[in-house]
Amino acid sequence: MSETVKVVVDAMGGDNAPAEPVKAAAAAVEERSDIEVILTGNKDVIEKELEKYTSAPKERIHIVPTTEVIETAEPPVMAIRKKKDSSIVVGLNMVKKQEADAFVSSGSSGAVLVGGQVIVGRSKGVERPPLAPLIPTAEGVSLLVDCGANVDARPSHLVQFAKMGSIYMEHIVGIKNPRVAIVNNGAEEEKGNALVKETFPLLKACKGINFIGSIEARDIPSGYADVIVCEAFVGNVILKLYEGLAATLMSKIKGGMMKNTRSKMGALLIKPALKETLKEFDTTKHGGAPLLGLKGLVVKTHGSASSVEIKNAIFQCVDFKQQQINEKIAEHINEGD
Repeated sequence: MSETVKVVVDAMGGDNAPAEPVKAAAAAVEERSDIEVILTGNKDVIEKELEKYTSAPKERIHIVPTTEVIETAEPPVMAIRKKKDSSIVVGLNMVKKQEADAFVSSGSSGAVLVGGQVIVGRSKGVERPPLAPLIPTAEGVSLLVDCGANVDARPSHLVQFAKMGSIYMEHIVGIKNPRVAIVNNGAEEEKGNALVKETFPLLKACKGINFIGSIEARDIPSGYADVIVCEAFVGNVILKLYEGLAATLMSKIKGGMMKNTRSKMGALLIKPALKETLKEFDTTKHGGAPLLGLKGLVVKTHGSASSVEIKNAIFQCVDFKQQQINEKIAEHINEGD
């Protein structure tokens, strides 16, 4: 029998808390027997939500009461220091003390990022932990690293992002010798800003990765690379444009299908195939973005995350734990320089 993985879920974080995090917890333990979920937050509120899920095995759902909530607009560093009994801080401390294997939150991104580094702590040798979401492509998925944690990264940070991303893609996604590319404004080696120009030769010389050169933003959706390396400002712009464009296209397609009787008839014919195709571009099925390079696992989901995204983030934590990604990163981060 596989080892049970304990995942803390911030029940008070995000636009849809506590309903969606609690629903996700109930669904996760009902679908898999190798998971225990610990919900941090207001006990009375959580218990009331849990009453809705009569079929869920409640013996594998635990509540750790907290009295404070870190709001999105609060300065992250100050919030982490002052709100010691918040659902985020309590959850992160449980990972630090090894009372849980992972922490998932849809709450304040800044607080989760700061708390992950300050409370859980970086693995030995890791300079800057990056946020690394999987994004859908024509070939499956690619890892975008970094998408929000380090807006002022140095070349040595980007090299580590490439190494950590390669480990993740090989052991979680199952891609052997994943292709690594750096985001650039052209394919030529001499192109790019100062950061890219300085980082390119370092990645080229790094023996521990399969570096294939530059990647332009237009080539990302085609699946040209498996690991896409950039600093957080660029990564966040790519991610948000990706999500916004997908939503706009969906809206336009639906609008076009409903335009007149003829288009509605056509829509009925293509609906099954279209639905199946669009499933491949559903980002919620991949869970959240792990903060790579910490001593424990911290996963950030969208602030508007549904129970499906949070549930898949919980499943993501199980794979991460079973594949010992943190240990592999700690072991290999300084190799191949």
